Amino acid sequence: MNHRGIEFTVAKTAIPGIWQWQFRIGEQIKTGRTETKIDLLAIRRVQLRIDRELKAIGRDTA
Repeated sequence: MNHRGIEFTVAKTAIPGIWQWQFRIGEQIKTGRTETKIDLLAIRRVQLRIDRELKAIGRDTA
């Protein structure tokens, strides 16, 4: 999947309701897990995380 030019993945784990995600910005790879029964909510949470990371990078370079 793609959000703001950042490729990311969201995948179910063996544990019901737990989703594993990963994305890369530059050389940094961010990974994590989120808990929800709804796949679209898991995707949205990763998109919000990407937005936070991009905003932080913008502040660091300013």
